[in-house]
Amino acid sequence: MTTLAKLALPAALIALPSLSLAEDASVAGVNAATDTVFILNSLLFLVGGILVFWMAAGFAMLEAGLVRSKNVTMQLIKNISLFSLAAIFYYLIGYNLMYPLGTWGIDGVLSGVWGPGVLEAVGVTAEGADDYSYASTGSDFFFQLMFCATTASIVSGTLAERIKLWPFLIFTIVLTAVIYPLQASWKWGGGFLDAAGFLDFAGSTVVHSVGGWAALTGALILGPRIGKYNKAGKTVPIPGSNLTLATLGTFILWLGWFGFNGGSQLAMGTVGDVGDVSRIFANTNTAAAGGAIAALILTQLLYKKPDLTMVLNGALAGLVSITAEPLTPSLGAATLIGAVGGVIVVFAVPFLDKLKIDDVVGAIPVHLIAGIWGTIAVVFTNSDASLGTQLYAIVVVGLFTVIVSGVVWYILKATMGLRVDEETEINGLDMAELGMEAYPEFSKG
Repeated sequence: MTTLAKLALPAALIALPSLSLAEDASVAGVNAATDTVFILNSLLFLVGGILVFWMAAGFAMLEAGLVRSKNVTMQLIKNISLFSLAAIFYYLIGYNLMYPLGTWGIDGVLSGVWGPGVLEAVGVTAEGADDYSYASTGSDFFFQLMFCATTASIVSGTLAERIKLWPFLIFTIVLTAVIYPLQASWKWGGGFLDAAGFLDFAGSTVVHSVGGWAALTGALILGPRIGKYNKAGKTVPIPGSNLTLATLGTFILWLGWFGFNGGSQLAMGTVGDVGDVSRIFANTNTAAAGGAIAALILTQLLYKKPDLTMVLNGALAGLVSITAEPLTPSLGAATLIGAVGGVIVVFAVPFLDKLKIDDVVGAIPVHLIAGIWGTIAVVFTNSDASLGTQLYAIVVVGLFTVIVSGVVWYILKATMGLRVDEETEINGLDMAELGMEAYPEFSKG
């Protein structure tokens, strides 16, 4: 052995443990990086889901403020009940129908029809449910459930003050278990609309227009409230009971929308993802502001006085409008997209009244018409969008929702009856249907 070899051998022996430690550190680094992505992505779903859950409170307060005091308790019980039913039936049927987890179906159109949602624990593999390289299925299920429940909340306000409780809740079950998840699977479950190139980032069509179509169909079948339109065909204003609550509800919805749109980035494991989430937050906020200010100015010009309810719905319409694409617009473009939503509300509300379509809270202009606008507006800021494809998806989802909703509404009308009797409607649904009032110390409004 040469002198050089004699010197090198001890050095090599000393280096061997170091090499082993470096290899362990490398593996640990990979695991740490994967863990971090898993944790941050899951955290985005969980925090986003919490914010979207808070929107349920926003819908409840908005509706409670915009209905008359004799119907407030009914709106409150509808909102907490519909959310709870959505949670159960999205678990039992909807989640599995929305994503390709089932054992049979039609590729791109229909996933497994039956099969409760599957969650996994860390370190436990659940086939088709565990993706350690991405996020926990529990967080994804939680986040997606909130979108499903939001769709049902949209319907509640439109049909207020004259629909029976139990038929409405049965419709909610069908909506959250079948209607919403099935059409959502066509885009977010990798179905045929997604394959066609349809773009809907957070659901201007998938969530909002679906709720709007279901509400419109129900309103046409149910008919307007007693006294809403007089014999001469004129619209009789029916003021809400508490504009303070309605304003609070709007701000809660505005806050929740940051989770709605920001969480739909679906990833927070890289610098780029976090930058995108922050951009989405900023665009979401300015679109709401654009919608509110457009409604504020337009009502001043048209009616010589600003209309608070229009401004509130203008903000919400701005939020719906930006939901289809909150990432690619500049701040200026996002403001304009939201402003168009506010303009839509100001003109659509009286237009629906001319058609004698009674929408108590203005959900059809906000969620359906502004949702359609937002879906079309994607083509102005995202070069990957095709106007033809966007319109195709709007028509497909609209026809599906109207047809299926109409069938369900008519079945409920024939079997249970949808509408309360005239005496109950005049006296208020709170006492007749529930035996309690939200404001028992005050006279009925």
